[in-house]
Amino acid sequence: MTKQNVNIINLNSLYEILDEIKGNLTFNINKYESDLGKQNKDSLNDSLFIANSNNKILNDKNLLVLKKTPISLIKLVELINIKLLKIRFNYQSKINIKSYQLNLNSKFFSKNDINLKLTEKEIEIILYLDKKKSKHSVLDLQKNIWGYSSDLETHTVETHIYRLRKKIKDKFKDNDFILSHDDGYFIE
Repeated sequence: MTKQNVNIINLNSLYEILDEIKGNLTFNINKYESDLGKQNKDSLNDSLFIANSNNKILNDKNLLVLKKTPISLIKLVELINIKLLKIRFNYQSKINIKSYQLNLNSKFFSKNDINLKLTEKEIEIILYLDKKKSKHSVLDLQKNIWGYSSDLETHTVETHIYRLRKKIKDKFKDNDFILSHDDGYFIE
């Protein structure tokens, strides 16, 4: 799992303190001094911002306002970690893929109030195909999802893709969610 980003807005002393101990932190820290009004709001959804005043562009889920100071470093790191857990949970609850929503917390794939329970491997396949936005060969999927070398049987990948496509077709009547081509599988 990748580390989440904590962006410190105009609090240089705090940034310097956290930068000193960054090797012990479970998150990345960034000094953030640009105009938040120019940012794409969607790009801010999975980041935490720390400021000493409210910022209208950010919602309460993504903003930690330091009003009560002084605060111990241990307490601050604890507050940051709790806030990051909440952000990750909320982000994982609603991942949009085409006209569907994927909830990683409950493992449900949904559209129009119809839910389909997925396995971990099915979720990995969907996320990988959606993230890369290109055609993926069986060998590519085998390597990047299963961690297999190229000399193993390809039936595992093909069977999983077949079953996942069938589940989606049966539940949502969608034959075109995962497409196949001579070059491999993809989500358009």
